Amino acid sequence: MKQATAPGTQTASKPIRRTWRISRLKRDKWLYVLLLPGLLYFLIFKYVPMWGVLLAFKNYQPFTGFWKSEWVGFDHFKVFFENPEFFMLLRNTLVLSLYNLIFYFPAPIVLALLLNEIRRAVFKRTIQTMIYVPHFISMVIVASLTYVFLTTEGGAVNELLYQYTGNKIQFLSDPGWFRPLIILQLIWKDCGWGTIIFLAALSAVDLEQYEAATIDGANRWRQIWHITLPAIRSTIVILLILRMGQVLDNGFEQIYLMLNPLNRSVGEVFDTYVYTMGITQGAFSYSTAVGLFKSVIGVTLVLGTNWLAKKFGESGLY
Repeated sequence: MKQATAPGTQTASKPIRRTWRISRLKRDKWLYVLLLPGLLYFLIFKYVPMWGVLLAFKNYQPFTGFWKSEWVGFDHFKVFFENPEFFMLLRNTLVLSLYNLIFYFPAPIVLALLLNEIRRAVFKRTIQTMIYVPHFISMVIVASLTYVFLTTEGGAVNELLYQYTGNKIQFLSDPGWFRPLIILQLIWKDCGWGTIIFLAALSAVDLEQYEAATIDGANRWRQIWHITLPAIRSTIVILLILRMGQVLDNGFEQIYLMLNPLNRSVGEVFDTYVYTMGITQGAFSYSTAVGLFKSVIGVTLVLGTNWLAKKFGESGLY
């Protein structure tokens, strides 16, 4: 039986709840003030620009304006998919992303596991500082250092090779070296910074588990496999899900700096193509369509990977 509610009880609770909300708002007003800049940032730079995706469905002309430009629907997407360069761009982007997942993504995990095994705090802090520093170096500097070391005209590496072998290697112009150089640059620059999240996850592991494993006769490799890795498995899965959203996003700056006419066949990706078509050639609507295609694929991969992770018993993103 449902218990009878006295008339006016529900009505009386609404002013009480409203008063409680107002008092809580007054109490935490400075917290909301601190929250305001972040909200404004996402509103101005993330949500408002979403209207710009409508350019992908218009034949935008700067002189006629956004609203008066002709609506063309999916014509730009059709032109993009029928473009002979589409499959070259897709292949180059996917191959670089595959290299990224195979070589770069596990690198911070391995490095974090190695750092976690260092017992001397002073050595650990020193090594961490040394591997964090490259993250703060601009990609322009990284590309410049690459040219200085690997160019055939006075490059340090090629000078050593010429001194001992009599030959020089075209690192910067040979298409076969483009992808390895990109991955090596990423590993050198951001691998150390990527260990921060994994080291934070490792700090939460109960040390008594290692002591119990040692008593049971487990060596260091067994302890890493059965204790350390399971402790950071959820972190690895979440970062992998987020990384899948960037499969078609290889980073414009690095690729553009290393790109030249000799390695374009393997180096041209969607990011550089959007810049070329949108900025240098003024095809704003067409380049917006390419960017929207990337975004849709990225969201699809994130949702699909999250669903797959839940099927395997992980918590996922939501």
